[in-house]
Amino acid sequence: MSENKQDVQQFMKSNVVKEFTADIQQYNLGPLWEAIPEIMNKNPRPQAEAYLWSGELLKKKLMEASEIFTPERGGERRAIYFQNPGLTYRQPWGWASTTQTLYAAVQLLLPGEEAPSHRHTQSALRFISEGKGAYTIVQGERVYMEEGDFLITPKNLWHGHGHVGDEPMIWMDALDIPTIYSIGGTFFEPYEDGLQQPNVPDNFSELRYSGGMVRPVGDERFDVAPLANYKWSRTTDAIKGLMNFDPDEYEGYAVEYINPSTGKTANPTMGTRMQHLPKGFSTKAQRHTHSTIYHVHRGEGYTVINGIRFDWKQGDYFVVPNWAWSEHHAMLDSYLFSVNDIPIMERFDLEQREQLEKNNGQQQVTGEFKAIR
Repeated sequence: MSENKQDVQQFMKSNVVKEFTADIQQYNLGPLWEAIPEIMNKNPRPQAEAYLWSGELLKKKLMEASEIFTPERGGERRAIYFQNPGLTYRQPWGWASTTQTLYAAVQLLLPGEEAPSHRHTQSALRFISEGKGAYTIVQGERVYMEEGDFLITPKNLWHGHGHVGDEPMIWMDALDIPTIYSIGGTFFEPYEDGLQQPNVPDNFSELRYSGGMVRPVGDERFDVAPLANYKWSRTTDAIKGLMNFDPDEYEGYAVEYINPSTGKTANPTMGTRMQHLPKGFSTKAQRHTHSTIYHVHRGEGYTVINGIRFDWKQGDYFVVPNWAWSEHHAMLDSYLFSVNDIPIMERFDLEQREQLEKNNGQQQVTGEFKAIR
């Protein structure tokens, strides 16, 4: 360390600096000379942590919740969200945050139940992990949901849920709640008559898009995605087509859910993907400024995040914070559904990606994740 730098550091610790700093703080003024090291990092330093939630634990707690809460008693939605341990209630954006920009939860609806309609400024999406017979109704369109389906609920549209089947249905919710909350844009409105009733034929948008990504003439004017439900069978058909070629060494066989009117992401603030990793396949490690929440729809394997091994199996959820090295290893044929904040990062021109070059793109494993049991 140079003599001049030592002198500066000693001066910054002097009483005259401490006294002046304390003096301006009483007027609600802040010392930039103290804040710069924390707010001007050379690289992203996310407060969100890598974490994994067990599918068995989630299902157990949801069923326990069903004995206590109903849509009429204790809240409109029986949902349990993923609270990132690095984002605490002390932080204004940390409450109900899975990453610094995204919220995710699991929700349970039992046969005969209804969740009343409401609308809000947050965009929402759903991925159905198990069950059948339930539906969501979005802006008057009743959409029946099946395992593996991906559904969107754009911001400010009325939406509620009902269940006319005979078995529990569980799905993943993801919303941009932390982002909208942090910029002060939250609005919420309940539907006066409870659950909105249909005003178009059931599965209306799905019928209109029976040709897949062949767009009906006239839909090019829609900014909000006109397709409410992306069916599992079509997703797997798309992946099977990719399997005629070599897998991407960083993503495996992956497809993105998009708005058929614009070609952009299905949700304007959240990217969504389905990723197939064949048995024995390993991706190379990469890191990027966007964060990602994963749901293991099928399969078994592990992901190495910043050197820590996270073992996963069907039903589990895990989060990769932004600017964290990550790579996937499939022990069985696996399908990973994921939600990311790429659209937010790209909106601010912040998205960057780096690939690990040493050790053939593989990290050294330095430890294993142990969940709370």
